[in-house]
Amino acid sequence: MSHSVLISSESRYPIRRQRITKIISDFFAEAHLVDAEVSVAVVGSRKARELNMKWRNLDEPTTVLTFGLDEPRGSDGLLRLGDIIICYPLARIIAQEDDLLVDQAINKLIVHGLNNLIGRY
Repeated sequence: MSHSVLISSESRYPIRRQRITKIISDFFAEAHLVDAEVSVAVVGSRKARELNMKWRNLDEPTTVLTFGLDEPRGSDGLLRLGDIIICYPLARIIAQEDDLLVDQAINKLIVHGLNNLIGRY
């Protein structure tokens, strides 16, 4: 069983890559996803707003966006689920409102994004 987690972030946002990878690995195991890949990008409000406008025609930032692939399984057998975009400034607000650490808020958003990508909701 293998999986791949691709993580990118603007340098000013302190993220814990190992923690994100573990959350995704645990999710993959629980969902029985084998040979799967997902990418996670942590962005600012401006980028989140730009993507939300482009893809959802909503002129505001959003907490999480997901982009699934039309043909997710490649010839190499790897199941490429797609991309999860997390808005760090909004994750900080969620953390404050829900009395969480920012890492915990990001983890919740990643799990939400993963559920979207596999069609759970």
